[in-house]
Amino acid sequence: MKQIGEIDAFNLGRPIPSDKERENSRRDRLAQQRENGYQQLAELCRLGEYDAAKRLANQNPRWGYEIVSGSVIERED
Repeated sequence: MKQIGEIDAFNLGRPIPSDKERENSRRDRLAQQRENGYQQLAELCRLGEYDAAKRLANQNPRWGYEIVSGSVIERED
């Protein structure tokens, strides 16, 4: 615990991230969402739920995947 004299009243909270840090954070978050999406689609296909996997892939185009012949593949735009 800090002594009262060590506390800076003008520095409340965490530091504001730079634009580069925000972009890196956004990129990391999107990559993680894409990976989680792939795992969900692959699991649905493994269970034989191809229609559900197709619906999920179509609802989340930012993942960049589609279901073809019961397999998850990268979407070609």
